[in-house]
Amino acid sequence: MSLINVSNLTFGYDGSYDNIFEHVSFQIDTNWKLGFTGRNGRGKTTFLNLLLGKYEYSGTISSPISFEYFPFAVTNAESNTIDVIEGIYPDYLLWKVMRELSLLQVSEDVLYRPFDTLSNGEQTKVLLATLFLKENSFLLIDEPTNHLDMKARKIVGDYLRSKRGFILVSHDRAFLDNCVDHILSINKTNIEIQKGNFSSWWENKKMQDQFELAENEKLQKDITRLQSAAKRTAEWSDNVEKTKFGTKDSGLRPDRGYIGHKSAKMMKRSKGIEARQQTAIDDKSKLLKNIESAESLKISQLKFHADRLVELDKVSIFYDEKTVCEGVSFIIEQGDRVALYGKNGSGKSSLIKLICGEDINYTGTFRKASQLKISYVAQDTSHLSGNLTDYARENGIDESLFKTVLRKLDFSRVQFEKDMAAFSGGQKKKVLIAKSLCEKAHLHIWDEPLNFIDVISRMQIEELLLEYSPTILFVEHDSEFCKNIATKVFEL
Repeated sequence: MSLINVSNLTFGYDGSYDNIFEHVSFQIDTNWKLGFTGRNGRGKTTFLNLLLGKYEYSGTISSPISFEYFPFAVTNAESNTIDVIEGIYPDYLLWKVMRELSLLQVSEDVLYRPFDTLSNGEQTKVLLATLFLKENSFLLIDEPTNHLDMKARKIVGDYLRSKRGFILVSHDRAFLDNCVDHILSINKTNIEIQKGNFSSWWENKKMQDQFELAENEKLQKDITRLQSAAKRTAEWSDNVEKTKFGTKDSGLRPDRGYIGHKSAKMMKRSKGIEARQQTAIDDKSKLLKNIESAESLKISQLKFHADRLVELDKVSIFYDEKTVCEGVSFIIEQGDRVALYGKNGSGKSSLIKLICGEDINYTGTFRKASQLKISYVAQDTSHLSGNLTDYARENGIDESLFKTVLRKLDFSRVQFEKDMAAFSGGQKKKVLIAKSLCEKAHLHIWDEPLNFIDVISRMQIEELLLEYSPTILFVEHDSEFCKNIATKVFEL
């Protein structure tokens, strides 16, 4: 067993208003299978880069072993896969490569095909296999499940469960539960480590949140009561003090010493109440620091004049005479929440493009209701740049509503001033989802909307879809999300 020690770590980017990490200290056992979670933009990838020594920081990070980061940058993607592996790890042994690929259920013939002809899932598996060849390193695995279908996620999760010594960044609840034994979480005000999987961490977090909310409610009542008591006592003290001088009409000479003493006692009592009130306020300030804001989202979908919106009957799609999918039949009716399943490359995105109106070569029968308005969330976010105000104006959506949705999805106001090109992958995806929620449409079509998006935001989106029951067609590989949301499933 070896330990990675992080002590008094403080780091912030140049020009940033706030530090991402401030006086953070913890230890990591290099045998742990450590799941790393936290909301988008909190610094997960930044922390991995600090471990890799990419940035200067104050404090210390000490480790007896080296680190390796996934995903690798592949510069020779047109080369055969075996040459890509050699470029990443020149000292590889072929039998070990084949052993790892076998564990990941990848055929060894991929080694002799150009890397860029492999599917996203195959590329991910090959790079993971290469990563685990580096047996003397502690592995930093950053979101390996993006673009992996459900079956591939299960295979990769089982594979990781058989290994040890890694930090895994992922927002897929079922995937984390399958392969980690500790959770490292970046909270609003601290970093903490707990033994167990994601579900046990989430249950503990909910219990802690409920405790803090109950304590907060009790302290709020105490503060209100103490404020009233302090006000009454101060008023009594003032009234008593006024009687020291008597009244013109009474002709009596009051005992000023006694009255002054009584007034002072009451003032002292008032000060004591104020001190207790301040203590209660100080206690309250220690609470609620790590309770995540997850306000309810809203969607106002347009009502369509007919029940049936889309119909496909024995549809086959072709690219350059190559069949992408064939014999596809399904119907989307108003109120349906349709999950479109299928392994990588089975034609899900092509079907979505056909429904959205792109010029796609197909055979079979495809019908779409006339004047149907569709709001589309694409997989790709690379086109996002510029500021949010201009983006809202260009897309004809209400800027105030758009930014309100983003605030509910954990955007800080500082984020509104930044160029979208500098956003994290999850923040870019939230921009597309917020835009979609602001659009007036009869049908929402979301293609892998949850890639890079943090767990709490996923739960917010789940609650939105369950509460408002919009008509939606979606492709998503998060099994927990699909299980909770889909009313219909079509599998290719």
